[in-house]
Amino acid sequence: MTTLDIAPASAPKNAHMHPDERRARVQLAACYRIFDMLGWTEMIYNHITLRVPDSVSGGERQFLINPFGLHYSEVTASNLVKIDAQGRVLDGSHYPVNPAGFVVHAAIHQGVPGAHCVMHTHTTAGVAVACLEEGLQQTNFYSAQLHDRIAYHDFEGITVHAEEGPRLVEHIGDRQAVILRNHGLLAWGATLPQTFAILWTLNRACEIQMATFSMGRARPVPEDVAIRCSRDALQFDPRHGAGQDVFDALVRRVERIDASYKD
Repeated sequence: MTTLDIAPASAPKNAHMHPDERRARVQLAACYRIFDMLGWTEMIYNHITLRVPDSVSGGERQFLINPFGLHYSEVTASNLVKIDAQGRVLDGSHYPVNPAGFVVHAAIHQGVPGAHCVMHTHTTAGVAVACLEEGLQQTNFYSAQLHDRIAYHDFEGITVHAEEGPRLVEHIGDRQAVILRNHGLLAWGATLPQTFAILWTLNRACEIQMATFSMGRARPVPEDVAIRCSRDALQFDPRHGAGQDVFDALVRRVERIDASYKD
């Protein structure tokens, strides 16, 4: 795919944009800045995508994705790219879209009911655990909260081939935390804050496992305790905010650092 010269200026703002789309853009742009703040970036690669509200799309699968070529610290509400399930740009953006991001995220947005938001990272801890034969093991506070919530998908190479999509969706099922073997971590959710809460917990579990295994043999969490922990993990539950309070706190930190994400 031919890339374009990336100018400092963002794509033209649409004065007639639906308020629901504007809110979605601001929330997603804030999330990209949060990832940057947490050190979850991978140069210009990886993606967070968010479905365009039905009030805007008329129920069609449309979603917002980062412009390929920009660092997460450069993403703003106005330069996010709106595409459809076939990868067609819908908002006149002059930025390209990474095919690898489109294939994975479009497959999940299309094939997994309730996948309003999808996040994918290549953090060191996440990739390290994804490379282990046994994957994430039941040995810490965070992994216990994800008991019976994790799906695994085998590595098939760089995700630019559409035929991988159905296999990925089949392996995910209804599990919102996903380990892409030999590759990285992924999460999806009904809202962006819920998706973030799931991914943060999954990544934290991987960080603790990597630290623990570097010191020696890990003490396992008993199955009955893990089941109880997963049941009591209220941060994923819409009835208890589903991560909204944590996300809001991080947005406030981003605001204090650089509020240009809203541009």
